[in-house]
Amino acid sequence: MDRYPPIAEHGLVGDLQTAALVSSQGVVDWFAAPRFDSPSVFAALLDHDGGGYMRLSPEHPEATCKQLYYPDTAILVTRFMSPDGVGEVVDCMPPDRTRTATDRHTLIRVVRAVRGTVDFTLECRPRFDYGRSEHRLELGERTGLFRSPGMDAHLQASFPLERDGQDVRGRVTLKAGEAGGAVFTVCAPGGEAPAPLTVDGITAQVEGTGRFWQEWLRQSRYRGRWPELVHRSVITLKLLTYAPTGALIAAATTGLPEQIGGERNWDYRFTWVRDGALSVRAMLDLGFVEEATAFVHWLVDRLHEREGKEEEPLQTMYRIDGNPDLPEETLEHFEGYRGSFPVRIGNGAADQLQLDIYGEAIYAVSQGHEIAQQTNYRGWKALARTLDWFADTWDRPDEGIWETRGGRQDFTYSRVMSWVAFDHALGLAEEFRRPANLEKWRNARDAIFEQVMERGWSEPEGAFVQHYDGDVLDASLLLMPRVGFIAPRDPAWLSTLDAMDRKLVSDSLVYRYDPAASPDGLRGSEGTFSLCTFLYVDALARAGRLPQARYTFEKMQTYANHVGLFAEEVGPTGEQLGNFPQAFTHLSLIMAATTLDKELDAEQGR
Repeated sequence: MDRYPPIAEHGLVGDLQTAALVSSQGVVDWFAAPRFDSPSVFAALLDHDGGGYMRLSPEHPEATCKQLYYPDTAILVTRFMSPDGVGEVVDCMPPDRTRTATDRHTLIRVVRAVRGTVDFTLECRPRFDYGRSEHRLELGERTGLFRSPGMDAHLQASFPLERDGQDVRGRVTLKAGEAGGAVFTVCAPGGEAPAPLTVDGITAQVEGTGRFWQEWLRQSRYRGRWPELVHRSVITLKLLTYAPTGALIAAATTGLPEQIGGERNWDYRFTWVRDGALSVRAMLDLGFVEEATAFVHWLVDRLHEREGKEEEPLQTMYRIDGNPDLPEETLEHFEGYRGSFPVRIGNGAADQLQLDIYGEAIYAVSQGHEIAQQTNYRGWKALARTLDWFADTWDRPDEGIWETRGGRQDFTYSRVMSWVAFDHALGLAEEFRRPANLEKWRNARDAIFEQVMERGWSEPEGAFVQHYDGDVLDASLLLMPRVGFIAPRDPAWLSTLDAMDRKLVSDSLVYRYDPAASPDGLRGSEGTFSLCTFLYVDALARAGRLPQARYTFEKMQTYANHVGLFAEEVGPTGEQLGNFPQAFTHLSLIMAATTLDKELDAEQGR
């Protein structure tokens, strides 16, 4: 067991309310419960000694590992090959189809020998509440009950268990064709014990989980060139969605670094308005109307909550149940992934001013008849009141899309998305004959457009730039043609693309911006942003630069991990960095793939 395996050496399993990371060595080293944003039960990925983990793997020193997903599912297989034989660990979390929030969540781990004879060892060492809460063990022959003040955890195994302090160890030898298993179930203190474990019973649960995912994926109408890549991405987005509310989290983890040993270590287990809003288009493009609609309803509910209050109608992010309180604190007792400290929980950026979110919110509502027609009168009135207020307040400096902590600026991307808010709302009002202050909205839209064209353009760079009165380039502006602010082959836009090629693109990978040229209030550097690389593909395709777009897209696939997952960034030596897996990366992959498919089909006369 590596002390800190590479971030990319993990697969994700989940039950649509929480999720776990499983390393390619068979170690569950991240699991928070009962929700994505709850305290951790296993967090060895952030502190090997004090975070807790559950390992199930062979002991053979020469064993090699390979990980894969069952096709079209979220069932993860970790295969171990050694001179003695070949064994597998199959991991999954059965989803709760009722979509009712629950404190009970189950991780199933099936072991089997495929060839020869394999000795498997189990270690279960939970550390509740980010390792801050003590627990005591009640041990049976094949069961262990871990009791902590806030949670119980039941461990069941098909083989004998033994005590290791307040933790558990076990060992089983399997011959070819034999199987066993271990089930880890968390619940509220004093909750009902799980039903007795049988190998046939947990095998049936694995099969049922597989059917759930394959039946769900059949809704996909994607028929393009990269079905496996796109479908893995949409399954990942589904895994990162909290089913009881429809809220999409940014990533399954907290504290994984954007630079090894650096301080850019954030908690991403919350719902950003921006990420969720852009996921609506990605989901609709693939035919997942229910998921897209659920998020829009969640979003409109946030507007209702602040009606009549003297504060911003939206904030940048929320908890998955809509709670706006995300106080940021540091886990002082965690050393951080490979010494990347501080480890933060909560997120202070929730209190930032980011004006682009109003554009993204309206963009989400406007993305199709399926969504817009379901925005009822009450919902429309909430949107209209927000836009009436925004028409008087859009012209302010803010912290911008990248949540910089170096002071507010007049960010060009924020203005572009403010334009989107009014432009798309005008289209909705006229198409669906909804009551609206059209003149006020139109005046605001036109004023923003003129301001961006006059002040967001740099003559020395020949490009639209990060903020007014500066010359720093910013990859967020790659969305400008997609949202309709500028034509994708407008000379000004093609010149901006050329400038980005010179300043932000490195071997087809794209940086957000240059922190040295535009200080963001944080120490250290960062890798290329995978989101930005896929936005670059989208922009290239729309600009008609199809060979370059396809080359970049195909090359970016080589940076995916072994099971098709992406973190937030690609580091200087090609490693994945940041929280994992990253929803924004996967939804932008879907956006890039569908745009590139469309443009290639048009070129080929399909």
